[in-house]
Amino acid sequence: MRLENVVWDARDPHRLGGFWAAALGAEVITDEPDLVEARLQLSDDVFLDLCFPRVTAPAAPPARLRLDLAGGPDLVDDTDPEGNAFRVVEHSGTGPIAALRLDSADPDRDAAFWSSVTGWIPEGNATLRHPTGVGPRLELRREAEPKNRKSRLHLDVRRNPGDDDVVERIVGLGATHLANPPEHPWLLFLDPSGNEFCVLDAQS
Repeated sequence: MRLENVVWDARDPHRLGGFWAAALGAEVITDEPDLVEARLQLSDDVFLDLCFPRVTAPAAPPARLRLDLAGGPDLVDDTDPEGNAFRVVEHSGTGPIAALRLDSADPDRDAAFWSSVTGWIPEGNATLRHPTGVGPRLELRREAEPKNRKSRLHLDVRRNPGDDDVVERIVGLGATHLANPPEHPWLLFLDPSGNEFCVLDAQS
């Protein structure tokens, strides 16, 4: 499996997607009334897609997944057009996203979980990175409070061809498999700290 998408629940996909595509220099690859997707090409064969599906009533902020953007020497806290918090930090060598920061009840445990799910490798304390060393870090951060509502942002991973036992494997790592409408071409899980994520079908 590989980490493929960062997903924002969006009241206005075009406004929110346009903001993030411009901020990160990503290329819009899907432009539909209820869905905008932009691709951030990190190297010749590594990319991260930013997805903005329309959701009528997104959960209240703050989200448990937040972005750190690579910038200048001054730390800047800001929000996007729909109130999702992000930070601009001094960073280099990651591309426009310095880090994906995910709330966790147990950062070391969840770092091991996400490493198994994505194939990303440890890089420092409860921090993971793509094995090629390109792109953002995934940082598991100690949560301020236990999860009590759906997060506005979540991650998607895509399974590889032949991953037929993906549900058993992920549940065995500590996730919870949730029921999902059969018309949806993905599987829905909660990680060990209750953070939503989806597993997409393998590409042929």
